[in-house]
Amino acid sequence: MTEFLAPALDGADVVDSCEIGDLTIAYETFGRPDRPALLLIVGLGMQLRAWPDAFCRALADTGLYVIRFDNRDIGLSSQYKTKQAYPSPVKAFMRSVFKRPIGAPYDLEAMADDATGLLDHLGVREVHVVGVSMGGMIAQILAARDPGRVKTLTSIMSTSGHHRLPRSRLAVLLRLSKAPKSRSPEDVAAHMAKTMRMIGSTDPKLARSEADWYRECLKNAERAYSPAGTHRQMLAVLSARSRRKLLERIQQPALVIHGKADPLLPVAHGRDTAKHLPNAHYEEIDGLGHDLPPRLLPRYVSWIRALINGELSMNG
Repeated sequence: MTEFLAPALDGADVVDSCEIGDLTIAYETFGRPDRPALLLIVGLGMQLRAWPDAFCRALADTGLYVIRFDNRDIGLSSQYKTKQAYPSPVKAFMRSVFKRPIGAPYDLEAMADDATGLLDHLGVREVHVVGVSMGGMIAQILAARDPGRVKTLTSIMSTSGHHRLPRSRLAVLLRLSKAPKSRSPEDVAAHMAKTMRMIGSTDPKLARSEADWYRECLKNAERAYSPAGTHRQMLAVLSARSRRKLLERIQQPALVIHGKADPLLPVAHGRDTAKHLPNAHYEEIDGLGHDLPPRLLPRYVSWIRALINGELSMNG
């Protein structure tokens, strides 16, 4: 049943879920449904709250109908039911390096299907799509296969997935493969806070303290914790093929944002993504890592709105 919240800075206007095939997808919306729709897609292991309330509200205040959701296997959306054993993240990474089959339970295309199903449920015929990290990969797939529906694409700290691009730092990969001391929200939050400090921004004006990360991660851990789901999502990412040719088919206006200090997806990934999009505007930020610093979010709102309004210069 839909829960209507007071339209304030904290919290969405609508909190609900829908059935898409055998899955339940949890979602929230900000703004009026009769306004142009904007779909926000989160990254690997991230819950919908990774898009801060204030960010979503600011976008809605520009006249957009903002939709955020939990990808399958994460948050309050369905866990993918399977008894199959899968390789560890490190083993899966090595298999991807040597182009060996990983055996992921689903792929990014299936996750894009979930997003399409959500749009169908909400009656959204046209949409502007914004994706971060893995969410950017999913957004790219949506834009390429449904150009009549997706009007603009914003790809943040994401990648084309080409095998010749530089890999993540080994220390980061090893950190991502570690588990917290226990499943208690406190231990999970402490573990995730250290991880975010490792992959986050390095510029002191953008970087967040470990204590700040802990407070945010604790809220997420108290809402849901899905390590098996994060593992399966990682396998989907590692098994994905290069999207360079797919990007070249995307004629819609696109915005690509990437940080020079990103240790998970080095800056070459952002440059490569923008290079292969025919009509892209590229923004590269000094000191930005693999995170969404609060101080940059007003700038992101401005860029996304300018993209929708056709006010950004394009490389095409």
